[in-house]
Amino acid sequence: MSSAPLIVVADDDNITRSIINLKLKSRGYNVIIVSDGTEALRVIQEDSPDLAVLDAMMPGIDGFELLRRIKSKPETAATVVVMLTSRKLEQDIVGALNAGASDYLVKPFIPEELAARIARLVPLNSAR
Repeated sequence: MSSAPLIVVADDDNITRSIINLKLKSRGYNVIIVSDGTEALRVIQEDSPDLAVLDAMMPGIDGFELLRRIKSKPETAATVVVMLTSRKLEQDIVGALNAGASDYLVKPFIPEELAARIARLVPLNSAR
């Protein structure tokens, strides 16, 4: 029997983390919440999540650098990454997608839309 997909959410805003955590857990996902890029990298390396939701502007390692580090290591390169940030310049969006992000949402965001995009990338019935 497979367990639900594991998602790491890295955002330095308490409200954003809480909203995403509640939405994804209510959908049946396993969720780990962290508040900075350094902790996110540690968790991703140790727990091999199916997907990571990354804010761009966080303490420690920012989300764009974290994305580059995740995609540059063979042991973490398969991690699906969704960027969720207030940075909406074309260079930010295109740069993140070119660096390996699977999706990019701009804050403020619709929690149900985020959950739907995640379900498309990592279905609940996907085996771990």
